[in-house]
Amino acid sequence: MDAFIASVLAVSLAEVGDKTQLLALFLAAMFSRKLPIVFGIFVATILNHAVSAWFGVWISDNVSTELLTWIVAISFLAMGAWLLIPDKKDEVDEKYVSYGAFIATTVLFFFAEIGDKTQLATVLLAAKYNDFYPVLFGTTVGMMLANVPVVYLGCWLLDRISFKKIRQAACVLFILLGAGTLIQYYWF
Repeated sequence: MDAFIASVLAVSLAEVGDKTQLLALFLAAMFSRKLPIVFGIFVATILNHAVSAWFGVWISDNVSTELLTWIVAISFLAMGAWLLIPDKKDEVDEKYVSYGAFIATTVLFFFAEIGDKTQLATVLLAAKYNDFYPVLFGTTVGMMLANVPVVYLGCWLLDRISFKKIRQAACVLFILLGAGTLIQYYWF
């Protein structure tokens, strides 16, 4: 249960103001039907995060416990610092838009997630907890919690949410995960 809850919290906070959230806003403005966008986000997230969670579990199974502890802890701390840097809007490859909302969203989200903070967080969480399904489901729920409201309420939310404060909260969460990883290994 810890892996699921940590995954939901980490990814939902890390996703706020992220380039994929900006992509969700762009797609919502482009397409009138919102449900295909939501399903596209879901499919892309499952595909991307399944590979990421699998890789994290593989790392956990094949790297010594002490080395893994340090890699995960330092990576969580680096993720915390990275979250303080706002994402910039990338150019959207509009050739996919002609295929409709679902295909465009699935393809664009999948590629936008490669190397993204939330993908790396998924790898780290799976490595830390060595638990594929709770991390996969947790990170997927976190992505949906962060992106579905943007699809339906994008402009209204942008006027009311402080991305800076949410990024700061995510930074603190990742720093706590990093410190907690070291404390758990050396004191428990």
